[in-house]
Amino acid sequence: MYELEEKGYFYLLLVIPALTVLFLYIQYWKKKKQREFGDLDLIKKLSPEKSVFKSVFKLVLVLLGLTFLIIGLINPKIGTKLETVKREGIDIVFAVDVSKSMLAEDVAPNRLEKSKQLVSQIINQLGSDRIGIIAYSGSAFPVLPITTDYGVAKMFLQSMNPGIVSSQGTSIDEAINLAATFVDKKDKTNKLLIIISDGEDHSDNAENAAEEAKKLGIKIITIGVGTEKGGPIPLKKNGIVESFQRDQNDEVVITKRNAEVLTKIAKSTKGGYVDGNSTKTVIDYIKNALENIEKTEFESTQMANFQSQFQWFLAFGFLVLFIDLFLFEKKTKWVKKMNLFNEKE
Repeated sequence: MYELEEKGYFYLLLVIPALTVLFLYIQYWKKKKQREFGDLDLIKKLSPEKSVFKSVFKLVLVLLGLTFLIIGLINPKIGTKLETVKREGIDIVFAVDVSKSMLAEDVAPNRLEKSKQLVSQIINQLGSDRIGIIAYSGSAFPVLPITTDYGVAKMFLQSMNPGIVSSQGTSIDEAINLAATFVDKKDKTNKLLIIISDGEDHSDNAENAAEEAKKLGIKIITIGVGTEKGGPIPLKKNGIVESFQRDQNDEVVITKRNAEVLTKIAKSTKGGYVDGNSTKTVIDYIKNALENIEKTEFESTQMANFQSQFQWFLAFGFLVLFIDLFLFEKKTKWVKKMNLFNEKE
């Protein structure tokens, strides 16, 4: 496991492509001026020791050296051992609807991206809670098991899309049933399932599944994204809308948020429903809900004793730049004899 201490220095890496472009422009400018001066073959004969390869090689060394120096400033740290720590919190499972209706753009940028933003913002507010992630549409898929690694959770969250679950449709009961398998029945830790969806449920078993979840001690909060007015489902290619989803009668499908379904599911477990179109409203609601849930102490294993590795990158970077100082653009005699790079005399 590793972590990066000063991520802000990543912007310095923009120097690498900038220097590359500058080098190419200078080479172009030199060629242009040489053509104005006279015949290129004649100029090459006047400077027979000039090596094109050496120029490129020196640039590569400079870029490599600068890259390692910048990475050194970022200061990668590597964890050297695992340790068990005690935490207080609850188990939270996020069930994110990834059905095609979540691609509707009645909320910006679309329902699915809005859902990801909400989950990410909620995670930012958590302290010591364990979290898991489920993706569902016609069936449910475990994206991330219960963990305390919020960074990994956000990474998996961003990878979610309608293609992650092969079965299309929307079956909220599948998500609830899968969430029940995420928790240990013998574990006394309080459990919360947060469902983010537009509420279009194509099954009739969601409330029954919620009742079963309640028996396992799982409380459900539902977050509705989308609008009652609804919107079409765009079909895009390379980010450009080509058409919209149509039904069997060749009519454009208008998908609408169904807050009633989501409210009933939440009430089955004495949970609650919140409008997901306002990020602040959701965050405030979830924070208030978490404050009213009793925290339980549990143990978790995490990487510890992170040690800085910047010195290796700085040392290698300075070494490469030092080597570059002693390289000249003249052809090396023994390489010249071998003519490895097919350079003309």
